[in-house]
Formats: sequence, structure tokens, C-alpha cells
Amino acid sequence: MTASQYAQRIADLAGRAREERESFEPPASPPAEERGLEYLRKGLGPTIAVYLRARTGDEHVRLSEVELSMLQAAVNDWVALYLRCHGSPRDPDVTVREAAELLVETHNVRDTAQLLTDVPPRTGR
Repeated sequence: MTASQYAQRIADLAGRAREERESFEPPASPPAEERGLEYLRKGLGPTIAVYLRARTGDEHVRLSEVELSMLQAAVNDWVALYLRCHGSPRDPDVTVREAAELLVETHNVRDTAQLLTDVPPRTGR
């Protein structure tokens, strides 16, 4: 299968996510909420948006297995960075589809991350 029109954007997002995760320095006193939000706004949100454009745009774009794998890795890297900002060492196992469905439902990347991770815990349950 040939690369889609989104191949370069996916590669850029996945590369940036990997670099951010590899160079991450934990906050001195978590949570570092603003820093976590930056990872969501500048990383997770755009990554999910590429997937959504490919799946729901005017033309349905078939992403290659490599592109889907890169999106998957990027989503998990961005979510891991969010978790690290909140002091959690967990490694997430989130599918790009699951993240996209939640973003479509909530219209908010912070709510999406919270629902995927339960970080921070919801109050009033």
C-alpha cells in the first residue's frame, strides 16, 4: 500500500511525540497541569485530528499500516507525557480510534485525556 496524503504530517507528529517522550524531565512537584495541557493541545489533539480528517473528510483516505502504527504510537506517547506531568508512571494503551471517538463525543482534548486515563480523578462520583 502506498503512503497517504497524510504520511508526512503523521511522521512529523509521531517523531515529535517520540522526541518529547525521550527528552521528558519530570516536574519537580506534580501535577504540572499547564505543561500537561500543552502536550494535549499541541500533540494529542493534532494527532487525533489527522486521523479524523482521514476517516471523515470529503474522501475516505485509507491509511497504511505504517501510518496507523505511527498514529497509535504518537497517541500513546502524548498520553504518557500527560500522565507524567501528573506524576503517573503508567504507560497507556490507548487506540487512536478510541481517542478519536472520545474527542468527537467531548469536543475537548482535556476531557478526552481525563476519560482515557482517569487523571485527574473525577470528583462527585
